[in-house]
Amino acid sequence: MEQNLNNKIENALEEIRPFLRGDGGDIELVSVEKNIVKVKLLGNCNSCSVNQMTLKNGVEMVIKKYLPNIEKVVNIDD
Repeated sequence: MEQNLNNKIENALEEIRPFLRGDGGDIELVSVEKNIVKVKLLGNCNSCSVNQMTLKNGVEMVIKKYLPNIEKVVNIDD
């Protein structure tokens, strides 16, 4: 089940990646714990002033489209 969940999340991330890469960034799946997806914003996305908006209105929205039971998406900083 977990592998299937990760595959669905990766599919959702692939949908949003072109937009992030267009701005010089990317995103990586870190983990999924109790319906919370943890990701790492990379490149320009990490230091962008609107990355929280991108996370909520972009990444989280796309992931919830595939997996409505996901509660939220959070960025993990180093």
